[in-house]
Amino acid sequence: MKHNILLITPPFTQLNTPYPATAYLKGFLNTKGIESYQADLGIEVILSLFTKEKLIELFQITENNSIELSDNSLRICALQNEYINTIEPVITFLQNKNPTLAHSICDRSYLPEASRFEQLEDLEWAFGTMGIHDKARHLATLYLEDLGDLIKEVIDPHFGFSRYAERLGRTATHFDEMHQALEQAPSFIAKILIDLLNQKIKKYNPTALCISVPFPGNLYGAFICGQFVKQHYPSIKIIMGGGYPNTELRSLSDERVFNYIDYICLDDGEAPLSFLLEHLEGKRKKEDLKRVFTLHNGTVNYFNASKELDVPQRETGTPDYSDFLLNDYLSVIEIVNPMHRLWSDGRWNKLTLAHGCYWGKCTFCDVTLDYIKRYEPLTAALLCDRIEEIIAQTNQHGFHFVDEAAPPALLRELALEIIRRKLTVVWWTNIRFEKNFTADLCRLLKAAGCIAISGGLEVASDRLLDLMKKGVTVAQVSRVSDSFTQAGIMVHAYLMYGFPTQTAQETVDALEMVRQLFGLGVVQSGFWHRFAMTAHSPVGLEPAAYQVVRTGPDFGGFADNDLYHDDPTGCDHDLFAEGLRKSLFNYMHGVGFEFDLSEWFDFKTPKTIIAPNFIEDAIAHPPAEKIRANALVVWLGNQAITHSFEDEEGYELMEFTFYNKKEDWSMVIDDDIGKWLSSIFPSLLISDRKPFSFKELQQTFETATIEDTFEEFIASEIWTSLREKGLLVL
Repeated sequence: MKHNILLITPPFTQLNTPYPATAYLKGFLNTKGIESYQADLGIEVILSLFTKEKLIELFQITENNSIELSDNSLRICALQNEYINTIEPVITFLQNKNPTLAHSICDRSYLPEASRFEQLEDLEWAFGTMGIHDKARHLATLYLEDLGDLIKEVIDPHFGFSRYAERLGRTATHFDEMHQALEQAPSFIAKILIDLLNQKIKKYNPTALCISVPFPGNLYGAFICGQFVKQHYPSIKIIMGGGYPNTELRSLSDERVFNYIDYICLDDGEAPLSFLLEHLEGKRKKEDLKRVFTLHNGTVNYFNASKELDVPQRETGTPDYSDFLLNDYLSVIEIVNPMHRLWSDGRWNKLTLAHGCYWGKCTFCDVTLDYIKRYEPLTAALLCDRIEEIIAQTNQHGFHFVDEAAPPALLRELALEIIRRKLTVVWWTNIRFEKNFTADLCRLLKAAGCIAISGGLEVASDRLLDLMKKGVTVAQVSRVSDSFTQAGIMVHAYLMYGFPTQTAQETVDALEMVRQLFGLGVVQSGFWHRFAMTAHSPVGLEPAAYQVVRTGPDFGGFADNDLYHDDPTGCDHDLFAEGLRKSLFNYMHGVGFEFDLSEWFDFKTPKTIIAPNFIEDAIAHPPAEKIRANALVVWLGNQAITHSFEDEEGYELMEFTFYNKKEDWSMVIDDDIGKWLSSIFPSLLISDRKPFSFKELQQTFETATIEDTFEEFIASEIWTSLREKGLLVL
């Protein structure tokens, strides 16, 4: 039996770039010679929905609907002709296919405006006088969001641009509500989804449909797809996998799920899918499958007797982005903050540097699950091979490395390899704010194309960071953030409130830390998350150890991940939500730093006990660090032009002149040190030669005929100047 696999991501994830799970699987199937096709049905539904034809239908449905409309929806309906006439030009503009439309959009006379425009920020502040395309994309995004509000109010309450019926997938311990929703007649949007899926099936004639479900907001769409295929193409096997099943469905027992799906695979999908395809060919017993749920004799069974290991990351193949409508994604700007907008603006190729998390200790994280606990890095050479292949596939040089936390040692090697190969890439990733991200490493990452990083500051309290086992302190986060910022790399901080035992005092003190970080400009973007206790985290597994009490929910045979809990020793965390959100919104826009922290809240809060210059002092007084003997020494610049001469007193000197992209500069050095530098400079350049270690640099100095000691040299102005201009010790 020859397989033909259709891989889909159901609505909705991102408007600007495809979610990478199916691209990873397609790349793996390529290594097996198995034919496969893929589709991001999220972007395809959006592109089908926001057309002139569909808007006419939407407004007709709205006019025939008997419900009372809000004032905002009434306004949109009154302006329906303007929306109908502008929708397709706006979509092509957001696809970067109609750039001159920016001029008409920016003069505020082209687009109809409803309630989203009431929150419009100062465009001159946000974009300056020259950022006309960015201004226009922000305005066009608000325009789409206005239409989205109408759709949600009148057409489909489940609609959202980056999620669909998310509520049905959140804390869904019972399948009842999802089952009831699926028994209803398909909505306007569900009909579009079904029609698109049907077109794909007719085009590709697959033997198996693989549905990737990364988030709760993809689950309902996944079941709609499964329901349709079960009814109309019963011979096609339906296989579900992805982040949602991996975290939520590990205790599945409700048989009704398999009215819509045939198999559910957990964790990395390469081996489970490969073995399942063998089973469907009659080459493998059901009992020898790997991490697969299915219905057997009328009950849900979990088959995991396979002795084979998972596919090593080096053998999974290069992610394959073919089949995606790569030129049709929408670059939207929801929030004008330069770092924040990366999640929705631009086409990013998503790639993983290492499987799992090299730290794997955070107590709020699902560290017991395979996607976190099994750490397996790739080599820099293999990663660059894959980067080059993906660039050739997509003609896009932007990458989002989607690791749990990118390892600093691997990032160092990757950056050196990128520079060595002279690749033009622009990338960003997630990190831990650990001390190994030195100022020099940050400068290297910038030279290799890094533009931004995100990382977990979480509660910004040393006591709670220790309880979380984050392995960092607030002072350390400050210094690392400053190093990235000084290198020209934007910093986004994930912030958390409501961790077990967190007091009102600690919450206010955490906000003060955040105020100082933004006030000093060392962090440019952030987002507050409410702590959520999950079944697979250390807190969820041992709540008593963290002084919280699990209160539910009762497991009903479907999802088992989100847990309810009481925090008797902590404060009422929900009280702080709006004040934290509002203060951070202002800090990200560079305002509100002078406000007393109590002004952000509508209830009495304690005064902060954090010193007003805590962060500034932490940055100004880093702990002394001795240079490691095995640290690498590299020169980011070009080879110097040298000139030997004698001064008026007859001393032999050497002038070094350096040229870089922005300037040229010179320094005059004693002849003996100059000759040594001239001899070693080619070895300091990033090339195919392995870089000098610091110990090797010292040894070459000490074997040269130089009067000064090496210790005197690294304390000299020459060393200081070279370090400032691009001599990195990594």
